[in-house]
Amino acid sequence: MVCSRVPALAAPFAYDQPTITRSWSAFLAHVPTMLLIWVVSAVITAVGLGVNLVILAIAGWPEAGDEAFTLASLLSNLGQLPFSILASFVGVLFVAVPALYFSSGSEIGVAEAFSELSRRPLRYFLAGVLFAVVSTFGVLLCILPGLLVALVMPVYVNLIFTTDRPINDAFAAAFQACYGTPGGRIFLGIELLVWAVVVVVAICTCGLGALLAVPLSSFYLQNAIYHRGLVS
Repeated sequence: MVCSRVPALAAPFAYDQPTITRSWSAFLAHVPTMLLIWVVSAVITAVGLGVNLVILAIAGWPEAGDEAFTLASLLSNLGQLPFSILASFVGVLFVAVPALYFSSGSEIGVAEAFSELSRRPLRYFLAGVLFAVVSTFGVLLCILPGLLVALVMPVYVNLIFTTDRPINDAFAAAFQACYGTPGGRIFLGIELLVWAVVVVVAICTCGLGALLAVPLSSFYLQNAIYHRGLVS
């Protein structure tokens, strides 16, 4: 199991200054793992979309009346919900795998990555629910609070996957580390810059660049988390 390999302190190289070269090397070592995460997430999303279309087709959309269409839309959304949750459940590995790599000092293979999800599924599911609820509430308040919550995600995922801290404690610790320490505020600036680059790369490559930019940025940010002392 992955966590049996996670020491009290992270791997020594985790505290080094993050660089694109170091992140690229880490990414190359995890290409099979990250590629399978992409594929599994895409397949789950596609199946969910297919279920959505099938329900609408059965309901006779677009020829159906307003009431039938409203009911069909509700049913299709409900039918797609489990697939959306499952896709998010798998997608979190884009952040968790780099976190486990820097924490343990060992490459995280395909089997290890997916067995980790099955090892503590309830913990990871509830952690995701908490983050989604708080983020949504923040967006509803005035968008900015939701953004502030979203920015702690890399640290939060790290604490959820590499420690046994209670979920609410991990969330509070991630928030405190990001907004209550000088290193955390520097990290947030780095994170915003990194994601701005990812967005530009994705736009300039019609989305294809995200296949590399997203996982590469995750390795870079997890290295930055340790380098800035946000987690031990």
